[in-house]
Amino acid sequence: MVLTHDVDTARGVARCEQLMALEQELGFRSSFNFVAYDYHLPPALRNKLVSHGFEVGVHGLEHNRKLYESAESFERHAVQINNYLKEWGAVGFRSPCVYHNFEWLHQLDIIYEASAFDTDPFEPQSDGLKTIFPVQQNKVPGREYVVLPYTLPQDFTMFILFREKDISIWKEKLRWIAEHGGMALLITHPDYMSFDGNIGYDEYPHELYRDLLDHIRTEYEGQYWHQLPQEVACFWNKSMCKL
Repeated sequence: MVLTHDVDTARGVARCEQLMALEQELGFRSSFNFVAYDYHLPPALRNKLVSHGFEVGVHGLEHNRKLYESAESFERHAVQINNYLKEWGAVGFRSPCVYHNFEWLHQLDIIYEASAFDTDPFEPQSDGLKTIFPVQQNKVPGREYVVLPYTLPQDFTMFILFREKDISIWKEKLRWIAEHGGMALLITHPDYMSFDGNIGYDEYPHELYRDLLDHIRTEYEGQYWHQLPQEVACFWNKSMCKL
C-alpha cells in the first residue's frame, strides 16, 4: 500500500500539513511531490515532512508538458530536475500530468519514477503498463530505476471530473488488487481536498480520503505492507537481484 500526493499549486502547499496530520492520526505515511518553479516551497515544510517519516519527490519544474516537447527540451530540464533532486534529498520523480518516456528518464538521478499507471484512459498519454506491480528499467547500465505505476483512480478524476460522492470505486479496485497480491498505489492532491467544510467547485471533502484510509486499516488489517515509494523501489530492486 503506497500513498502519494502531487502538489500542483500554492493552495496545495498550504494544505500539506493538514494532510500529513490526518495520515499520522490514522497510522499512515506518504510521499509529497512538489513542482519546483510554480510556487514557493518553504524548506521548513520539506524538512518537517521528512523528519516525521514522510517522503519528498520532484513533480517537474513547471506543471505543464514542456518537459516532453522534445529530446532536447527534456535534456535541458533534466539538469535542473537533478539539481532539485539533490537539493531536496529526493530519489523519486513524477512528471506533470504523468507524461512519460522511459528511455529519456534514465537521465534523471532517481531510484524510482512514478509517472505511469496500470490503466487510465482519462490521461492525455493513456498508454498504461497493464500491470499492478513495479517494473524495472535497466536499459542504461548505471542509470537503472524502478517504475511505480499508480493502480487506483486519481482523486481528481473521481471527485472533480466525474463528481463521485463516495469511495466505492476505490474500494472495488482495492479489493481486486488485494485478491491478486498487487501494489495499491494512489495519487491524491491536497489542492482539491477541502479541510474547512467549504467545498469549492474544484474541491471535495477530505473526509472521503479519510474514509479510504479507515477502510484500508480495518478491512485489510494485518494483510498489507505499507511503505513509502522509495522503500518499495529499493525492496523491488533487491528482490529482482535474487531471481
